[in-house]
Amino acid sequence: MRDLSRMRLTSRLVNVWWRTLLTIWRAKVLLRRRGRIDPASVGRVRLRTLPTDIDLLRHMNNGRYASLFDLGRFDLLIRTGIWDAMNERGWYAVVANETITFRKSLQLWQRFTVESRLYGHDDRAVYQIHRAVVDGEIYAEMVVRARFLRRSGGVVPLEELFEALHRPDDLPPLPEWVTAWATGAALPSTKAPAPSEWR
Repeated sequence: MRDLSRMRLTSRLVNVWWRTLLTIWRAKVLLRRRGRIDPASVGRVRLRTLPTDIDLLRHMNNGRYASLFDLGRFDLLIRTGIWDAMNERGWYAVVANETITFRKSLQLWQRFTVESRLYGHDDRAVYQIHRAVVDGEIYAEMVVRARFLRRSGGVVPLEELFEALHRPDDLPPLPEWVTAWATGAALPSTKAPAPSEWR
C-alpha cells in the first residue's frame, strides 16, 4: 500500500514537471520567433485535465489549480522578457499571497486554457490574474501577489524591474478590492514574531 501511494505521488510530480518543461520550452520558442510581448498582454496555455489531476469526486482537485496556474506564470514571465531579466540580474520571484475562486468544475479529459495577465502593482509587489477558461467561459480565477527578490538579499524595486525591461511602467492601477485583500491577508514580516495562537 505504501509503495502504491509513493508511485501515485511520483506520478503526480513527474506529470507537473513534464508540463512545466514543455511550457518553458514552448514559451522560449515563441519568444525567439515573435519577440517579447507587452507586459499587459494575456498569455494562454492550453491544457487538458488528466487522471493525475482529479480527486475522489472525479473533477480537478482544488490544489491542482495553483500548480497549473504556475504554468501560465512561467509562460508570461518568459514571453514578456521578465524571465531573462531576472536571471541576468540574480533576481527571483516568490508568491506572497494568493486567493482562488471556483465557479465550475473541470472534468476528466476536459480541455481548458490557462489565461494569465499582469494585473498591476503596488510599491512592493506585482499582481497577476490566472483563469481556467473553457470556450471563453471562466471556470476558476486566482489572484496572485508576487515579490521580486535578489539572491544577494533584498527586494527589487519595481522601477528597477521596468528599467531592466526597457519599458515604461504602464500597468493599470490596482482595483481597491485587490489592495484591501492584500492588506487584510498579510501576515507579519519574517522579522516580526508570528505565534500560532487561536482565539
